[in-house]
Amino acid sequence: MPAAQVLIDGPSELVFDYAIPEGLTVVPGHRVRVPLRNRPASGTVLRVHEPEEMQFDLRPLESLIDPDPLVTAGLLKLADWMAGYYGTPLEHIMRSLLPEAVRQENHSEKTIKQAIASDSIDPEALAKLQKRAPRQHSILSILQAVGAEGMPVTQLGEGAAGPVKALAEKGLLTIKEIAIQRDPDGDEVFLPDPEKTLNPEQSAAYDIIRESLETEGPRKPLLLHGITGSGKTEVYLQATRAALAAGKSVIVLLPEISLTPQTVQRFKSRFSEEPELVAVLHSTLTQGERFDEWHRIRKGKARVVIGARSAIFAPLPDLGLILVDEEHETTYKQENPPKYHGRDLAVVRAHLDGATVVLGSATPSVESYYNAITPLKKPNPQKLKNQNSEEQNPIHPIHPGPKDKELCETSESPRLRVEKSEEPSTKYQLVTMNQRADGQALPLVRIVDMRNEPKKGGPPILSQRLRHAMDQKLAAGDQIILFLNRRGFARSLTCPTCGHTCECAHCSIPVTYHRAEERLICHLCGYQSIVPRTCPKCQDPAIRLQGYGTEKVEEILRKVFPKARLARLDGDTVRKKHVLKRTLGEFKARKIDILLGTQMIAKGLDFPNVTLVGVLNADLSLNAPDFRAGERTFSLLTQVAGRAGRGEMEGEVFIQTFVPHSPSIQFARHHDFQGFVEQELEFREKYHFPPFYSIALLSTRSRHEKRAEFTLQTIHRRLSEDPPAGMEIGLPNPNPITRAHDLHRFQLLLRHRNPRTLTKHIHTVLSKLPIPEDVILVTDIDAHDFS
Repeated sequence: MPAAQVLIDGPSELVFDYAIPEGLTVVPGHRVRVPLRNRPASGTVLRVHEPEEMQFDLRPLESLIDPDPLVTAGLLKLADWMAGYYGTPLEHIMRSLLPEAVRQENHSEKTIKQAIASDSIDPEALAKLQKRAPRQHSILSILQAVGAEGMPVTQLGEGAAGPVKALAEKGLLTIKEIAIQRDPDGDEVFLPDPEKTLNPEQSAAYDIIRESLETEGPRKPLLLHGITGSGKTEVYLQATRAALAAGKSVIVLLPEISLTPQTVQRFKSRFSEEPELVAVLHSTLTQGERFDEWHRIRKGKARVVIGARSAIFAPLPDLGLILVDEEHETTYKQENPPKYHGRDLAVVRAHLDGATVVLGSATPSVESYYNAITPLKKPNPQKLKNQNSEEQNPIHPIHPGPKDKELCETSESPRLRVEKSEEPSTKYQLVTMNQRADGQALPLVRIVDMRNEPKKGGPPILSQRLRHAMDQKLAAGDQIILFLNRRGFARSLTCPTCGHTCECAHCSIPVTYHRAEERLICHLCGYQSIVPRTCPKCQDPAIRLQGYGTEKVEEILRKVFPKARLARLDGDTVRKKHVLKRTLGEFKARKIDILLGTQMIAKGLDFPNVTLVGVLNADLSLNAPDFRAGERTFSLLTQVAGRAGRGEMEGEVFIQTFVPHSPSIQFARHHDFQGFVEQELEFREKYHFPPFYSIALLSTRSRHEKRAEFTLQTIHRRLSEDPPAGMEIGLPNPNPITRAHDLHRFQLLLRHRNPRTLTKHIHTVLSKLPIPEDVILVTDIDAHDFS
């Protein structure tokens, strides 16, 4: 009798085998009910197999929760790829594929009671009802007037439930349970948005995407490099229309929830003739809204899905197009296991599903751009045969280096295709858009050296040049965006006498002062404490606030520009639902003059009346302990500068910095992506970083510092015993944040040109090495966070 391997719902990651009863058809992806000890449980079938002979009988499955598998065959293939590439157990991955709202049986469709008047009602009975029960007569008259559709009982007035029940008992009406859709945008009105005429660059980009949609077999990923304001969104919209016309469905990935409202508005307005066509998936949905949206997608009612990185797991049938907007963003990288990258999974899923994937950005990631400009070497048939026999899962979304460049598509291998042409072929196809859609020039960028600003009690927050420019723009009625990627009022609380800085009780980082709560708050674990009046170490009352965040900037702006209408958007202000959408809507309607915010306002937003953008501290991301710090700074400055001058008026950008000669800042000043990426590739190749080498970060965490350190040292010793040729293994070191959430942290970096060789060696060693129960080991392939 075949058996089903079932992942039990719950936090414990339990996996058990159950016998499949005769007459019950079960396939991987089915949701099932099973017995677990002395209670019923639910779970997801991971695989169906013939069990080994055992001395006891397997307990049988009880029933199917849903007759159709909730995880499609394509998503199961993607899950298998993730398990092999990232080294994550399949049960962990399955929880990413199925949202909690779908897994838990306490969520279901929302229903209402609908009252419908009977077709034939005796007039005499109706007359008697008017005399004896006027309330019932009134309700029945209303229902007769609305016709066969009836009305919800809740709309029949207060206290209608009793009379409705009495009428139903008399057979004068029927009550039906009607399912209603919990629409996160149900209170919005989307006006039709006709297609716009594409300029020559947009038309060329659209034609390439359309041709890819019509291609049979594997398609090369498309990297759409379009400057800020070049009209990438209009190309996305028209490409989506083409995919839908071909009977295909579409996924639109966004890096930030802040971009969701504007993107949803654009898509729902464009496809306003079919309001059910577009679904939304992101973390701010209620569980009920997520349940409804997910099932609309599964049933094929919604064919366009917009969301953050987890939307890549949307169970869409006939997937034809995946659009990854702002593909360079590190927020596509999942922070918790499984540590996947949404952009990379988009490339893999498009390949597995035979779909087209478009990676769009004004500042493409160094890895993606390298894939698009570096010719692939011609394949060595014998070497290719040997590699295919060694590797079970050879799709590489990130270009690891020369070894992988020699691989191509064969009938036996699912590798990305190398085109058979005389011209050098690249892994990705580069599509460029170098002109703004409205014909306007890119904004003028000015660098403000904050070292030359007058210091009265500390560095100023607003330079004289920026303040003067803001006065002029406000007087002209223009709008302004100010960017500072640090929330809170002050960065830290420090004693000038003994140098003590107040730190989190659970993490080795300073706590941030938030004036609204009058608390010191840790931005890593959420720990809060009261603000001490004297230094906790030396009791000096001179303890003072250091640095500044968006909360303090808001206070200063209200004093400096008292007549300006100001709004702040950061992690503190958008906690309540719809605050983000409402604020952006008011800013677009010109009800706000100055919009102050963190990274959530730095990209993707289109406000034609913004003529001035100010970056208050461009140095924050430069000081991170990360080889990508320069790339992140360049991308962030270029993106935020691109918010200016998107209408008829010219834009102006002020970047305040203490290191004005930084290459990242200077290249951003001149909008010189080509110059930046050439220098960055030279640096990456010299020091063996991606895209020339693949990297993996192993981290150990424990409440016992010595056990975390000793465990990682043991792992390092085992990894170093017989490493593959060319592998670079670093030394175990404390994490830059040595303690977080009361856990001491150590990390180890490994590098190799081939990601499969790297992953295989790590997993081979770790599978033979028992990890102490009080130590957490995290393996991060293609790591992006080193703090």
